[in-house]
Amino acid sequence: MDLTPAKIAVIGCGTMGIGITQLAMFNGHQTFVYDLDSQKLNAAMTGLRQTVDKLIAKNKISAQDAELAFARLHVVEDIQALQVADLVIEAVVERLEVKQALFQQLAEICSVETILASNTSSISVTAIAAHVPQPERVVGLHFFNPAPVMKLVEIVQGLKTSKQLCQALKALMLKWNKVPVLTKSTPGFIVNRIARPFYAEGFRALQEQVTSYERLDFAIKECGGFAMGPCQLTDLIGQDVNFSVTESVYKAFFAEPRYRPSLVQKELVDAGCLGRKTGQGFYDYRADVVDQLNVKLDTTQAFSQAVQLYGQWENMPTWLDRVQQKYPQTVQAASVDYVQIGSIRLQLSQGESADLSYAPEKVVLMDWHADFNRAKAVVLSHTHTCDATDRAIIDAFFATLGLAVLWIKDYPGMLTLRTLAMLVNEACEATLHGIASSEDIDRAMRYGVNYPQGPFQWLAQIGAERILTCLEQLYQIYAEEKYRPSLYLKQYVAQQRTA
Repeated sequence: MDLTPAKIAVIGCGTMGIGITQLAMFNGHQTFVYDLDSQKLNAAMTGLRQTVDKLIAKNKISAQDAELAFARLHVVEDIQALQVADLVIEAVVERLEVKQALFQQLAEICSVETILASNTSSISVTAIAAHVPQPERVVGLHFFNPAPVMKLVEIVQGLKTSKQLCQALKALMLKWNKVPVLTKSTPGFIVNRIARPFYAEGFRALQEQVTSYERLDFAIKECGGFAMGPCQLTDLIGQDVNFSVTESVYKAFFAEPRYRPSLVQKELVDAGCLGRKTGQGFYDYRADVVDQLNVKLDTTQAFSQAVQLYGQWENMPTWLDRVQQKYPQTVQAASVDYVQIGSIRLQLSQGESADLSYAPEKVVLMDWHADFNRAKAVVLSHTHTCDATDRAIIDAFFATLGLAVLWIKDYPGMLTLRTLAMLVNEACEATLHGIASSEDIDRAMRYGVNYPQGPFQWLAQIGAERILTCLEQLYQIYAEEKYRPSLYLKQYVAQQRTA
């Protein structure tokens, strides 16, 4: 099945519909666009022309290519005109009954060979297809906003969707220079499901008074390599929009605890503090400059303690290199990775609570950092037996490495490691259930929400043992089902141990 010459119809002229229209017409397809509201449709066409003119002015496209593209565009006011389409993509309101009724109408108008695709971001494709003759031709084709710019497209296979059709759409999306991924029809598909812990774990840290929203965002960006922290990102998306997606996924999974919405976020929504669009969310956007945390390096304190490295530090070679450049030495054998700094033991978090695991010893736990070659700061917590003098010693030690310190309250798993472990666990569950391949999951998270890596890349970098240990610690400490390690992850670690 070759869709290269396909005539494509787009229904709905909102932001997504017009974006998909632009893609189709500029990729050589005879393109038909329809909307119930003809006035809205005319306004959308004017907007499309202005968008294209701006692209011409920026030399992104040529005037000749634009002229040819518009010659392929057909604005229709009667849905009957779509009977010639080989592929219809709907981008109408996100309501199941509306999409079902539309596809039943299209089934009467179009050929039995016509592909009926929904741009839904959350509704079951199986449910949309339920009352459509030849349901094997109904498929999800979920573009991300703005469609002409965002690379990712989720191709969603309903229970009866043809696998051959999904492969044909994948080939078409590759020709459109997109990054297509295949997913089964499940609440949230890939991206909106697997991304939930990124928000949930950050908001939980705020709810437990572990740190402030500015420090949380700083930590996730600095240590995890994310472009934005959860508070900044949800302010950009809209607190109401993000909360609604979480609530929808939670309900669709029959109140699965992993997707439970946050009361912290609900308070913002109830208060009308929806983020950038209302001028205030976590951050206040009404001022000229939005305050963001800037952790400064303190080099005023002298450091004279003995430093000794222990363990393997297998998955953190850049940390080992940075310490040994300043303190050249042979790493002593030990079953646990740690640095002895005078009477204080510094070790990488494995998901434990400092006080529950180590008090009354003087122990400082360090959060995961993706790359100590570029690191500017570290996130630390400590047992209650570490006093101000002990913290000053640790501050001075890290200052000798050129690293600022961000202290947080004792919090199992810290901020970045805990978030990453939960993202990995969610990806493992999706793979266990056959929702998508590990490769497509990694691609989806990188291109759909701009993660620096995919969950399975983090699994390899951090180490499956550490991820599993972190989750087991969280599960034991909180006794909550949301922290239950995935069977897929447990089996993966078991296979690694016997390899």
